[in-house]
Amino acid sequence: MYFKYIDKIKELINTIEVEEKESMQKATNILVEAVKKKNAIFSFGASHAGILSEELYYRAGGLVVINPVFARSLMLDTAPITHTSQMERLVGYGTALVQKTPIKEGDVVIIHSVSGRNPVSIEFAMESKKRGATVICITNLSYSKTVSSRHPSGMNLYQVSDLVIDNHGEKGDACVEIDGIDQKVSPTSTVIAATIMNSIVAATAQELVKEGMNPPPIFYSANIDGGDELNKKIFNEYKDVIHYQY
Repeated sequence: MYFKYIDKIKELINTIEVEEKESMQKATNILVEAVKKKNAIFSFGASHAGILSEELYYRAGGLVVINPVFARSLMLDTAPITHTSQMERLVGYGTALVQKTPIKEGDVVIIHSVSGRNPVSIEFAMESKKRGATVICITNLSYSKTVSSRHPSGMNLYQVSDLVIDNHGEKGDACVEIDGIDQKVSPTSTVIAATIMNSIVAATAQELVKEGMNPPPIFYSANIDGGDELNKKIFNEYKDVIHYQY
């Protein structure tokens, strides 16, 4: 059997490696400075976009200082699942989420939204910037530029972010054409966003070591001997910018 999806993902990764290299380097520099200055990093996304936040935190090989922002009504275990769509379109909800999140000046906020058109992500970016945080978004520029904003400002996420990383996906996210039907299948955004951010995390760790930070604030595997002790030591050093329960 010919697996078209694998070819599509390979193609996208190759595109991102070339087209987004500069933006990813800028993101790396931003994260490096945040870690050095003991600032926090937050990650947010609604519904499937929020899977990236789960990927990035409390994980062996991940940065300890990445704090996920989870909203119960935007999680995929919400029932009925259609409620998540209603909530990400609710004007004012993104503002309310930031108000209960300890984002402060100098922090970094990573927001993942493919279309970038819904109020929750747009407001999350706007309110984070008001607090003096730097906002990095991962979105689909070609897609977002063809859809209207659902926020009263008339702007999409890429227009209110400090740094934009394009996932270069297709409109609607799914990428594989199926003979006999119009709808494509197999979305790319989760795989690509995880590839982008894990590449940035690796580059950030490497840069920190080059600058003399050894070890950088990364999680060790709890399933190797000594892992728990190493993690506790790093957690204690960075506890002021870790806002999830460890």
